[in-house]
Amino acid sequence: MAAKVRMYSTQTCPWCQRAEMLLKLRGVTQIEHIRVDLEPGLRAEMVARTGRRTVPQIFIGEHHIGGFDDLDALDRAGGLAPLLQD
Repeated sequence: MAAKVRMYSTQTCPWCQRAEMLLKLRGVTQIEHIRVDLEPGLRAEMVARTGRRTVPQIFIGEHHIGGFDDLDALDRAGGLAPLLQD
């Protein structure tokens, strides 16, 4: 069973789009998008959960991955595929 992927994002964020493309390349078929541009309260939730103000903020299962750079580094280090299998 594939791990649940959630991503705090905005519609126009290029890093969010790159993160989604990378996840899809790795076989992720469903990403729960939490749009902080549509509901300002969700940005406050994101900051409280992650300590970060920028998007994307990516969660795989209960693991906070971080932003696109963190996701890309995790993938390059070989750590992304195991997390997606949980």
